[in-house]
Amino acid sequence: MDAKRLNQIKNNTYKKVGNRFTHAKLKGMEFDRQVLVCGSTGCASESSQKIRARLTELVKEAGLSRVHVGQTGCFGLCAAGPVVVVYPDGTFYSHVKVEDAEEIVESHLIGNKEVERLLYIDADGKSKPFNEIESYCRQLRHALRNCGVIDPENIDEYIARDGYFALQKALTMTPDQIVDEVTRSGLRGRGGAGFLTGRKWMFTQKAHGDKKYVCCNADEGDPGAFMDRSVLEGDPHCVVEAMAIAAYAVGADQGYVYVRAEYPIAVQRLQLAINQAREYGLLGNNIFGTSFCFDLEIRLGAGAFVCGEETALMTSIEGHRGEPRPRPPFPAEKGLFGKPTLLNNVETYANIAQIILNGADKYAAIGTEKSKGTKVFALGGKINNTGLVEIPMGTPLKEIIYDIGGGIPNGKQFKAAQTGGPSGGCIPASLQDIPIDYESLSSIGSMMGSGGLIVLDEDNCMVDIAKFYLQFTVDESCGKCTPCRIGTRRLYEMLCKVTEGTATMEDLDKMEELCHYIKDNSLCGLGQSAPNPVLSTLKYFREEYVAHVKEHRCPAGVCKSLLKYTIIPEKCKGCTLCARNCPANAISGTVKEPHVIDTTKCVKCGVCASKCRFNAIEKV
Repeated sequence: MDAKRLNQIKNNTYKKVGNRFTHAKLKGMEFDRQVLVCGSTGCASESSQKIRARLTELVKEAGLSRVHVGQTGCFGLCAAGPVVVVYPDGTFYSHVKVEDAEEIVESHLIGNKEVERLLYIDADGKSKPFNEIESYCRQLRHALRNCGVIDPENIDEYIARDGYFALQKALTMTPDQIVDEVTRSGLRGRGGAGFLTGRKWMFTQKAHGDKKYVCCNADEGDPGAFMDRSVLEGDPHCVVEAMAIAAYAVGADQGYVYVRAEYPIAVQRLQLAINQAREYGLLGNNIFGTSFCFDLEIRLGAGAFVCGEETALMTSIEGHRGEPRPRPPFPAEKGLFGKPTLLNNVETYANIAQIILNGADKYAAIGTEKSKGTKVFALGGKINNTGLVEIPMGTPLKEIIYDIGGGIPNGKQFKAAQTGGPSGGCIPASLQDIPIDYESLSSIGSMMGSGGLIVLDEDNCMVDIAKFYLQFTVDESCGKCTPCRIGTRRLYEMLCKVTEGTATMEDLDKMEELCHYIKDNSLCGLGQSAPNPVLSTLKYFREEYVAHVKEHRCPAGVCKSLLKYTIIPEKCKGCTLCARNCPANAISGTVKEPHVIDTTKCVKCGVCASKCRFNAIEKV
């Protein structure tokens, strides 16, 4: 591969699919229309692959030779899936089923009439082209720039979007110049701690060693997080290219991507991207005719959360049980196989090519003074627009929840947002104006983490939320150090006492003391941050803890041990529906007469309340 060939591929591919990139009807295009079906895990789980196959079959039968049916990565609007977009007009179809394919072909592709019942309806009640949807327009997609745009299994389409041009440019620079460019961009690691990426590259570059490695953390074990998976599924070449640039900058010739085996689509597309890059001479020996040699391999993780920690990840790649190692020495000096090693996560690498191609200043102009660029979030929980979003650093939490996320469903009140997964904390509604950046989140006891953002409403119990995340940590602790192995379990037991109504006020003080002990004495960052969900909820929602302890009451009506279901006689019509559905036979009464719940038999499953049509059953 040389520069001339790279430009030739770009130009030829652009003639085929360029109108998709521009949302405009361009002259001389090979295709008049392109139908892209989301092929990410979320939509694939709802038969998007069958939808694409059916559309392909119908287009062929109709003889529509100037219509291309393809696949792409995540569009971000996961709540609307399965998603089909028709270019160049950007018609956005949501909740598409296999049986809808025939109508899309006959009405839209042949009859030039959109299928109105499948059109995505925006917050203002109108259907719009994909690139004009409000939640999409409010984003700034850098790491996700190709997701939903290119076919992730076609290297030519990546090249048509300037793919591998950054690698070509990097190989005309010195390693010092590349490290300086990344440093000046202000890019910080998107895996959690937010360490300056350029500084990490510099440490690895300056380290002495006859062999160096470049690694990618694609393990992504946080509950509710799917940012890295979506990048690998929608734009795997951006990681391959960035790792090659990093290898040249630090002096490495071998790289490893550590990705969890539970991501089969991501693994398959990443391996295909590596194979294609080798075939094009973009991996292997003498890349772009230079003396630079670099190759990549995939290593599958078995789903251990602790392997998201850098030293545990490297231990796992080496073939050992994934456990963290004491630091120092840091991986930049002594990492994989005892050699200097650079490790970044998927999203960090996804920004590298654009920094090299467009310059550090352009990237540094986005975000805040200390938190540059954009951040990808997996938006989930009690939110209308669940999915993948990318926003400039410094964007207020309120804007993410209401303008991009579409607000809270069913008219409920926003209560808190949980960021950073098991290592993060809960941000109360009173702080919803806080800008999302590293310093701001840290100042209130939370953290950016890898990018999970779970929205909670008035029906969530904050004690129960803290218990959920701590139970996850207890289950995932590698057990190497006592503060994490034993301390988190004791902390979890204390939380159980609170939710069961058997705790005392002294227990709350002991919990807080134990939290600080675990933070100060655990071996790795995962153990040190494990108490964060407990500490943040104790700080901002202490009244809920007090209600559980003093009043033996769960304000949100979640903790079963403190619940009691009763029937309001004035509302009960005696329809017997609740009694007929009660699995414990705890409800008695005669037809057309108020019924009664025997609390000694009630298992507090809530079936009666869900079945009652008269709102006669309440939780107290």
